[in-house]
Amino acid sequence: MKRFLAIATVFLISYSAFGQPSHSPGRPKLVVGIVVDQMRWDYLYRYYERYQSGGFKRLMNNGYRCEQASINYIPSYTAPGHACVYTGSVPSIHGIAGNDWIDNLTGRRWYCTEDTTVAPVGGSRTAGMMSPRNLLATTVTDELRLATNFRSRVFGLAIKDRGAILPAGHLANGAFWYDDSTGNLISSTYYGKALPEWLERFNKKRLSDSLLQQDWQTLYPIKSYTSSIADNNPYEGKFKGEDAPVFPHRTSAKNKYSTLRRIPAGNTYIFKAARACINGEKLGRQGATDFLCVSLSSTDYIGHQFAPNSIEVEDTYLRLDRDIADFLSYLDKTLGKDNYMVFLTADHGGAHNANYLRDLGIPAGNASESGLAKDLNVYLKNRFKHDKLLEGIENYQVFLNHRRIKEAKIEVDALKKAIKEWFHQKADVAYVADMEDIDDTPLPDLIRKKAVNGYNRLRSGDMLVIYNPGWYFGYGATGTTHGTWHPYDTHIPLLWYGWKIPKGGTYRTVHMEDIAATLAALLHIQMPNGCIGKVITELLPPMH
Repeated sequence: MKRFLAIATVFLISYSAFGQPSHSPGRPKLVVGIVVDQMRWDYLYRYYERYQSGGFKRLMNNGYRCEQASINYIPSYTAPGHACVYTGSVPSIHGIAGNDWIDNLTGRRWYCTEDTTVAPVGGSRTAGMMSPRNLLATTVTDELRLATNFRSRVFGLAIKDRGAILPAGHLANGAFWYDDSTGNLISSTYYGKALPEWLERFNKKRLSDSLLQQDWQTLYPIKSYTSSIADNNPYEGKFKGEDAPVFPHRTSAKNKYSTLRRIPAGNTYIFKAARACINGEKLGRQGATDFLCVSLSSTDYIGHQFAPNSIEVEDTYLRLDRDIADFLSYLDKTLGKDNYMVFLTADHGGAHNANYLRDLGIPAGNASESGLAKDLNVYLKNRFKHDKLLEGIENYQVFLNHRRIKEAKIEVDALKKAIKEWFHQKADVAYVADMEDIDDTPLPDLIRKKAVNGYNRLRSGDMLVIYNPGWYFGYGATGTTHGTWHPYDTHIPLLWYGWKIPKGGTYRTVHMEDIAATLAALLHIQMPNGCIGKVITELLPPMH
């Protein structure tokens, strides 16, 4: 009998150690996801010496750095990026194939978060008819809600609607975005019939007015911005009414709420809204783990207008560093340093201005999607004696007008061959791939994988155009954009900080879809239902 009890005791101890956790898994009180729109990875180091100790440096030096985080699909745009971060999936699966796309069944153009079945709450009709219904997969925030039987609360905040809606997911308690017509944060009836009281109070403060009245001047003496080129240069776009794209930018004289999008104060505005949300909803203080999704959109607008080498971009990140430091300090005081977890990443990066590179002797350039579509349509009309054979060119993809092609009795393969021949006459084009037969195109494995991951049968174009490094679609002579497979667009920052996050870092390649998988593992919840990411195991505590 004693021998039996001894054996049973050993078995129970072994089962406890190896068969199941010896105690209930813990979770942080609050998770805050920060997505910095159009943040290139190298901004962490380009401006490092000027960052203060409590912002980016705190996240980098006291948290965990994934130095080789990469986007694993193309096109690298805002909506697919936010969807990927939170679903752990890629456009092929989660369905957000671009910021906009053409539905291949109907030919209708769709905006990523457009929803004609909902009404605006607190704002204008065009800005408010939005929801996550076009997102085909669950998010890690959805899975948190499901795992806790909806005791966890989830909110999304951003200037851009897509930056608030897609991260917060299908089951969010609320998502709020900026309305240019009112200067307020608004929502839609997808989330409820009225704005929460804390947001009504926030909107009544009219912070958009007060922030615009301050004008945009450099945080430090302008001569100290040695990481940027001269303030007055031909590569930057001007604000309306300006004679030159130089400081100070008189935002107080413009009287348009849309201007807040394109200045650093837009980021400040969202961080203030984040505090109001945490206070108003008492996030992290009602038992279950809550999740706040914060997307900082102004960095993208500023990058598009001024390009990476501008003083404006440098000043934006120095100011963002202060905003992050203030927000982390607020979380310390509100929840305690060890009770919250933060991750910071980007939805994509951004290219150098093509004219700037050309002036330095580096091959680069840009092309107009609408111009290419017009010229290609003319070429195809002359070749096949029928017009309107294209729906358009978007997202570096050629959308065929299949209805028109069928009516004209044109062989699709012959049409695709002609399109390839036309693009191959352009020295700036590296590859043209038929997405239904991509193996027929001699692509490097890295590019092939990103192309396949980014292709959604119902929402992507029939053919993918891949330009040489330094080339991009659109934006004329000034500013910049993104969307390609190249490192400047797809190498993103990824920082983890706070609750049970170890200090350190890795140079191992991780992908954007690994973020949601890792969050699910840290929170001990199921991965999103379309997740293909892998857990970044270095972030997890050792098993006992």
